Amino acid sequence: MGSIPVYSFFPYDEIESLLLTKHTDIGYYIYRVLAARALGAFACEWDYKNRVASIGIDDHAANGYSHTAVLNRALASSNIIPQYGKLRASKHYKYAGKSAEERLMNPREFIYTPFAENEVILVDDIVTTGTTLSEATEVLHANGKKVILCLTLTDAENR
Repeated sequence: MGSIPVYSFFPYDEIESLLLTKHTDIGYYIYRVLAARALGAFACEWDYKNRVASIGIDDHAANGYSHTAVLNRALASSNIIPQYGKLRASKHYKYAGKSAEERLMNPREFIYTPFAENEVILVDDIVTTGTTLSEATEVLHANGKKVILCLTLTDAENR
């Protein structure tokens, strides 16, 4: 991701079975617990001078809820303002199990909706190749926003 730091909270192999619940009814509750333990704790400890927006990548509800919206909501604090529906994919290509090349050949083509804050924390559940975070960052930068960091539950490259 270049100079933008990406922080992941859990080793992939320790939460893989929990991540696989993402598209099930119980996934909502599991993601709430993971969000509170990781992102909620981060928000309580994070000290930053400006108010920033947090954006869950492609927080479109599927299967009854949006896992990135659940993660994003846990960041709410005095200086982190969760925003919803601000960065949605116009193409819904399934990236799971795909190579970096295939991911690059099938960009999400995010649709940006304006919001007030100029600095942004991007939120996703898993970083695999970094293509989604990179594409989201490019769209936000093109719209005058500065991504200051990215938060994910886990990094799949560190299995």
